[in-house]
Amino acid sequence: MDKVVGSVAEAVADVFDGASLAVGGFGLSGVPGGLIQALHAAGVTGLDVVSNNCGAGQSGLAVLLSAGRISRVTGSYIGGNKEFARQYLGGEIELELIPQGTLAERLRAGGCGIPAFYTPAGVGTQVADGGLPWRYDGRSGGVAVASPAKEVRAFHGVEHVLEHGITTDFALVRAARGDRHGNLVFNKSARNFNPLAAMAGRITIAEVEELVEPGAIDPDHIHLPGIFVQRVVALTPEQAADKKIENLTVTHREVRV
Repeated sequence: MDKVVGSVAEAVADVFDGASLAVGGFGLSGVPGGLIQALHAAGVTGLDVVSNNCGAGQSGLAVLLSAGRISRVTGSYIGGNKEFARQYLGGEIELELIPQGTLAERLRAGGCGIPAFYTPAGVGTQVADGGLPWRYDGRSGGVAVASPAKEVRAFHGVEHVLEHGITTDFALVRAARGDRHGNLVFNKSARNFNPLAAMAGRITIAEVEELVEPGAIDPDHIHLPGIFVQRVVALTPEQAADKKIENLTVTHREVRV
């Protein structure tokens, strides 16, 4: 039952070239940066990543992206990641863009053993009709690979598109607290895609800012039960404090006497 491993490097040691990864985080919040840095150091490449976005600046998944280690992304947001946009438009990376809520539900469905589900999101658009550019040819700006059309079916007079659940070889997540059995608690907005990504991974690896003994977390406060987690690694104080979304500022006030 003790799922704790000694370091982030040990936790990702068996992630192989070409592996699929579900990665938690939303923008700069709740990103498993320690595990991502360990993957970068290990030199793993050709990764198929499922994540809301692909990092920002030089943090999160942008570390792997900038090093050319990611071959495909399933996500819902490019945002201001110029390197992500450059690689996508240049035909260096394949990108499946899907609605954000659909991405969340596809991960949850995969984790629950649900092979597919119907949703009205995307009906009447290229999400359902096909033709979204997954990969550009990198030369003339033409589309090398386009999304296929999906099954559409009406329920109670409303059309719905069929979406498939997602499962991955590994999942990387970050939690505020975790015990040795893998039960996890996420802090505020870090409870975004982390629980869903964890559910989708066949082998889920959680980096935790605080490691506690079993029983220390009230069962009613557990956000993700340990059944979904195979490995837990405790971050060092320096790693736990390394949150790009947090900036320490000091206000200088005039002292009057």
